[in-house]
Amino acid sequence: MNSYSRIIPLLVLAGLLGCTPKVDFDLQGHRGARGLLPENSIPSFLMASDLGVNTIEMDVVVAADSQVVVSHDPQMSAGICSHPDGTPVTEEDEQVLTLFTMSYEQIAAFDCGIRGNERFPDQESLSVQKPLLIDALRAIEAHSEVPLRYNIEIKSKEEGDGVLHPDVGTFAELVYEVLDELGLMDRAIVQSFDPRALEAFKLLEPEATLAFLVSNEMGFEPNMGRLSFRPQIYSPNHKLVDQSLVDSVHGLGMTIVPWTVNETDRMEELLILGVDGLITDYPDRGAALKP
Repeated sequence: MNSYSRIIPLLVLAGLLGCTPKVDFDLQGHRGARGLLPENSIPSFLMASDLGVNTIEMDVVVAADSQVVVSHDPQMSAGICSHPDGTPVTEEDEQVLTLFTMSYEQIAAFDCGIRGNERFPDQESLSVQKPLLIDALRAIEAHSEVPLRYNIEIKSKEEGDGVLHPDVGTFAELVYEVLDELGLMDRAIVQSFDPRALEAFKLLEPEATLAFLVSNEMGFEPNMGRLSFRPQIYSPNHKLVDQSLVDSVHGLGMTIVPWTVNETDRMEELLILGVDGLITDYPDRGAALKP
């Protein structure tokens, strides 16, 4: 089915509901193209680029040697990672394999793709390592034919300070230094569930594009009260999104980009509600809804 054959029914349905769906929305590849290739890996990022995303979403942690590493989990995941000798990381191993206590050389010796991911049966197994943020960005820049944006999540929380990651000020500064070195600040979004991380990054770069990730059910106004400023993007779990939330976010001049939207029907519903972007593990599905 080509993109126009999906867009036409979407436009018709929206017309019946008296809405104008977004078809020129910000398509973000979650951890690259996690549904198709191992997450947060350079091959996954390059596939997302080839599938036509506008933005590549990724997560970062910090190694013991202060290098910024692309990884969602603060430990080696028992679900997808293998030791250097090829044996799977166990749940017991996971508890002691904290990336913040490992040098990047140690981290890079582990494979986090050859086992596949049972949650994503369409994902191709592939031998991959957790890349440095700077290497991942360089690879994407060299590969992509069009300038892409980068949505980089600082994975921090209060109870993780000094245990799973450095203090948020240091964490934000390390990410800032990579983006500044590569000259990508104007195409970067920095996101976090941790308001402290967003506050810290804004101090470093007042004009930075920031996204507030939300998974709780507190509501829009209470969540906004957790920040001292108004970020450009509000990024809730897609299950929290309804017309009232979209209207509230837009009413403050912000954009709304929900996560992680993998079913085409739900993508269509959200676009009819007027969201400004979608974060998805399957950027091929999202691309089918674009002109």
